[in-house]
Amino acid sequence: MIKVLHIVGRMNKGGTETMLMNIYRNINREKLQFDFLVHGDGDGYYDNEIRKLGGNIIKINRPKEVGLKESVEQISDVIRNNGPYQAVHAHTLFNSGIAMIAAKKNNIDIRISHAHTTLNNEEGLKRKIYIAIMRYFINKNSTKLLACSKKAGIYMFGEKAISNKKYMYFQNLIDYKNIFSYSPKFVEEFKRDNNIDESIVIGHIGTFNEAKNQKFLLEIIKFLKGKNCDIKLLLIGDGIMRKELEDIIKEYDISENVILTGIRDDINNLLHCMDVFVFPSIYEGLGLVLLEAQSAGLPCIISEAIQDEADLKVGLFNRLNLSDGVEAWANKILELKDTPRLSSKDIKKALRENEYTTEQCISKLLKIYEV
Repeated sequence: MIKVLHIVGRMNKGGTETMLMNIYRNINREKLQFDFLVHGDGDGYYDNEIRKLGGNIIKINRPKEVGLKESVEQISDVIRNNGPYQAVHAHTLFNSGIAMIAAKKNNIDIRISHAHTTLNNEEGLKRKIYIAIMRYFINKNSTKLLACSKKAGIYMFGEKAISNKKYMYFQNLIDYKNIFSYSPKFVEEFKRDNNIDESIVIGHIGTFNEAKNQKFLLEIIKFLKGKNCDIKLLLIGDGIMRKELEDIIKEYDISENVILTGIRDDINNLLHCMDVFVFPSIYEGLGLVLLEAQSAGLPCIISEAIQDEADLKVGLFNRLNLSDGVEAWANKILELKDTPRLSSKDIKKALRENEYTTEQCISKLLKIYEV
């Protein structure tokens, strides 16, 4: 059996981790198995499922806790004690440089650094020096550079690297068949139980953090409530900013207008409870949930941070700048709230043409792993 080691922060329900699980569930695990090296002591959302599928969760210290040299040694120990590995595939932004040093040191032939985002919020002088050093190690030691979008590739690898033969655009994939197989009964009951049958339902899925910009969404809800609109925000996810968002909801007096669902397994059903999907990210690699929202036929209102690669080109992308302000975003929601749903046939055709289907993505990945 061939084994691949994926290096991540933690296997929580974020876009990158969900994409990896969509791959992992659909590969032939009798021929190919994944292990997941994670950082820190906490448990991840997907840990139990990974173990049930035959993979290992291997925990080490975060690099900032032990330093570069010790991080290389810890990853090396994992490779030696849990391999042999056909490939090491790192998803840890610039910390991927550490993984690539360790992989090369341990004679791993296929060493992959994968770019999933366009920016982070730690751009002080010390951070810039670290980025420059890690980018050097990534480009020097990786045998393949993957990116979910051109901008993500440029941010992580540098402008010159994306013309290198090692570079490859790798489409994210979603479980689109699951999106199509939603339960109309669930949708009816959810709307009734939450008293949103007649409301305009804005949807959003994402980790509660500064990058996803949920505070802007709450400003929109406050504005629309002030205009006496029957509006509801379906806010799906969780994160470090949950308490702050709850406080803002109280301050804006919009508790009756916001439904905090927490992390959910039934995204396919919840997407069909929405009228408009709103994604005002400050920065973003691709936005995997946008592929899911479009697969559900939802019109999407997105910020300038969203990459063109996330557009299925079926007329559902509506781009606004954050600087356009709350009123412009609110007006666009009202304009799009009655958009007819596209047929699943049209969506499937777009997914195939843009190479976002599970089969296409796994086929490409197997070639990269030389399986």
